[in-house]
Amino acid sequence: MRVTPAQRIPTPPGIILQREFLEPLEITQRALATHLKIPVRLVNEIIKGKRGIAPETAWLLADAFGTSPEFWSNLQTTHDLSLHRPKTHVVSLVPVQS
Repeated sequence: MRVTPAQRIPTPPGIILQREFLEPLEITQRALATHLKIPVRLVNEIIKGKRGIAPETAWLLADAFGTSPEFWSNLQTTHDLSLHRPKTHVVSLVPVQS
């Protein structure tokens, strides 16, 4: 079975945090947690995909890495939406304009 781009599940935000930020900067999960003043368990659970990035955490990560909170929130939202795509579709209540 071939997966189309529309069916592909986006990379989880925790993987992006680990591979694109922590590893290149040689920052440990513990060091990040200490810097953000949050439990290391929270960082670890985000990276392992057991927990999503909450708005408050998005702000902290944005400040720490010079990004926007929307960057982190959008990663999380896009990932969540792809995981919870309904199996069935309903007919639109609004006519499609051409």
